[in-house]
Amino acid sequence: MNPVQMRFGVVSDPHIALPSTIWDHPSRFHLVEVSIPALEQVLQHFAQLDLDFLLLPGDLTQHGEPENHAWLAERLAQLPFPAYVVPGNHDVPQLQADGRSIGLADFPRYYRAFGYEDGQVLDYSRVLLPGVRLIGLNSNHFDAQGDLVGGLQAEQLTWLEQELAAAEEALVLLMVHHNVVEHLRGQSLHSWGRRYMLRNASRLRRLLQTYGLQLVFTGHLHIQHIARRGDVYDITTGSLVSFPHPYRVIHIQSDPEAGIQVNIESYQVGSLPDWPHLQEFSREWMGQRSQPVMVKFLTSSPLHLPLEQAEALAPQLRYFWAGVAAGDPELHFPQFPQPVGRFLERISHSFRCPPDNRAQLRLQPRRKLNRV
Repeated sequence: MNPVQMRFGVVSDPHIALPSTIWDHPSRFHLVEVSIPALEQVLQHFAQLDLDFLLLPGDLTQHGEPENHAWLAERLAQLPFPAYVVPGNHDVPQLQADGRSIGLADFPRYYRAFGYEDGQVLDYSRVLLPGVRLIGLNSNHFDAQGDLVGGLQAEQLTWLEQELAAAEEALVLLMVHHNVVEHLRGQSLHSWGRRYMLRNASRLRRLLQTYGLQLVFTGHLHIQHIARRGDVYDITTGSLVSFPHPYRVIHIQSDPEAGIQVNIESYQVGSLPDWPHLQEFSREWMGQRSQPVMVKFLTSSPLHLPLEQAEALAPQLRYFWAGVAAGDPELHFPQFPQPVGRFLERISHSFRCPPDNRAQLRLQPRRKLNRV
């Protein structure tokens, strides 16, 4: 194994919205008003770090607006380091363009310089550095009714296996918008959390395990969390326009004796020129809009609380999601009826290992395995 040393940034779900495109909706969780100044502050920080590249795992725009995609592509082209993107559900909200939003097939044409050189195919595989490869996957597809679902098609999995079998690199990274490993207890079992997961996540994980791919970068869920299933780590990064406005810097180095060491650091946009108290404002913004979300959470599987009871408990969970979104939460609900309180507290237990915001992982180099 040749030594690997690199540092890169991760910014997820920036939901870029030019002022003229902002949707004014009373229940909107995304504070898209700060999308551009927040991104600019992050990019200024990155410019000081001598990064090798930047990953953006989807939901690049507010809702797929052509002008927002064009703005972001132009801004990324000005960076002193390469950037790589994949589409999120907000980037391609319908199969065909409708004038307000782009269609699924349009996405690669906007991001030719950021992974999609041919401007047509929605998946790619690129060597980033000697010994390091990145695979970007589109996880957005439309069913027979025209509804967007998160999953990988059979031909994508076939292509991915061919890429992994042929890859010579000791380290292969995967970037996809939807989650590959559960980040919340029972996430794949209830409708509230299942929509953030790949529908065929288990099949993808088996493929990754077979070919020794251990690091996956996702978004969509808007929380800071690192989840592990077997040897696969799913590192999901919170949204840049949702509390606590986080982003990550990841340093990876390897040597023949220690293997591959991954150091993960997280940062937050604390304030902006027009938002001097961004953290406090954003937490309250989320809390004010939490009631219907918490009611749905409590009435869904596995709790199935009666609507009246859920509506009575939800105000006490005003800042619950903000705590989860920030990562490394310590949640206590001694006043709640059981088993509701225990279930909510177990969510924080599932967040303890590895830590969500600052973590050190040790991986083994991939071994080439020809299966195709």
